Amino acid sequence: MPTNMARTRALMTETERARIAGEEDVEDRKVYQAISEVRNRINDELVDDVETLEEHHPGLLEELRDVVCKDHDEHD
Repeated sequence: MPTNMARTRALMTETERARIAGEEDVEDRKVYQAISEVRNRINDELVDDVETLEEHHPGLLEELRDVVCKDHDEHD
Protein backbone atom coordinates (compact mmCIF):
# COMPACT_ATOMS: atom_id res chain seq x y z
CA MET A 1 0.00 0.00 0.00
CA PRO A 2 1.42 3.42 -0.91
CA THR A 3 2.51 5.49 2.06
CA ASN A 4 0.76 8.64 0.84
CA MET A 5 -2.71 7.11 1.12
CA ALA A 6 -4.85 8.54 3.91
CA ARG A 7 -5.94 6.19 6.64
CA THR A 8 -9.62 5.45 6.79
CA ARG A 9 -11.53 6.25 9.94
CA ALA A 10 -13.23 3.65 12.05
CA LEU A 11 -14.87 5.33 15.01
CA MET A 12 -12.68 8.39 15.57
CA THR A 13 -10.86 10.82 13.33
CA GLU A 14 -7.13 11.23 13.92
CA THR A 15 -7.84 14.64 15.47
CA GLU A 16 -10.48 13.24 17.84
CA ARG A 17 -8.16 10.40 18.82
CA ALA A 18 -5.34 12.85 19.59
CA ARG A 19 -7.59 15.17 21.58
CA ILE A 20 -9.14 12.38 23.64
CA ALA A 21 -5.71 10.86 24.27
CA GLY A 22 -4.39 14.24 25.43
CA GLU A 23 -1.85 14.41 22.60
CA GLU A 24 -3.03 17.85 21.48
CA ASP A 25 -2.73 20.99 23.57
CA VAL A 26 -6.28 22.27 23.14
CA GLU A 27 -8.88 23.82 25.39
CA ASP A 28 -11.25 21.53 27.27
CA ARG A 29 -14.14 22.55 25.01
CA LYS A 30 -12.49 20.84 22.03
CA VAL A 31 -11.84 17.68 24.04
CA TYR A 32 -15.47 17.55 25.17
CA GLN A 33 -16.60 18.20 21.59
CA ALA A 34 -14.51 15.26 20.36
CA ILE A 35 -15.98 13.03 23.08
CA SER A 36 -19.49 14.13 22.15
CA GLU A 37 -18.94 13.40 18.45
CA VAL A 38 -17.64 9.91 19.19
CA ARG A 39 -20.50 9.24 21.62
CA ASN A 40 -23.01 10.27 18.94
CA ARG A 41 -21.43 7.86 16.44
CA ILE A 42 -21.57 5.03 18.98
CA ASN A 43 -25.21 5.65 19.85
CA ASP A 44 -26.48 6.44 16.36
CA GLU A 45 -24.34 5.32 13.45
CA LEU A 46 -22.77 2.26 15.07
CA VAL A 47 -26.16 0.94 16.14
CA ASP A 48 -27.39 1.24 12.54
CA ASP A 49 -24.24 -0.45 11.23
CA VAL A 50 -24.60 -3.36 13.66
CA GLU A 51 -28.26 -3.84 12.71
CA THR A 52 -27.37 -3.86 9.01
CA LEU A 53 -24.56 -6.37 9.53
CA GLU A 54 -26.76 -8.53 11.73
CA GLU A 55 -29.36 -8.78 8.97
CA HIS A 56 -27.17 -8.86 5.87
CA HIS A 57 -23.70 -10.10 6.83
CA PRO A 58 -23.56 -11.86 10.23
CA GLY A 59 -20.02 -13.10 9.57
CA LEU A 60 -18.74 -9.54 9.31
CA LEU A 61 -20.63 -8.66 12.48
CA GLU A 62 -18.81 -11.50 14.23
CA GLU A 63 -15.47 -10.04 13.05
CA LEU A 64 -16.49 -6.69 14.54
CA ARG A 65 -17.46 -8.35 17.83
CA ASP A 66 -14.11 -10.18 17.92
CA VAL A 67 -12.26 -6.86 17.68
CA VAL A 68 -14.50 -4.89 20.05
CA CYS A 69 -14.76 -7.62 22.66
CA LYS A 70 -11.09 -8.67 22.54
CA ASP A 71 -9.29 -8.74 25.87
CA HIS A 72 -6.99 -5.75 25.45
CA ASP A 73 -5.13 -6.43 28.72
CA GLU A 74 -2.88 -8.87 26.85
CA HIS A 75 -1.29 -5.90 25.03
CA ASP A 76 -0.66 -3.70 28.09
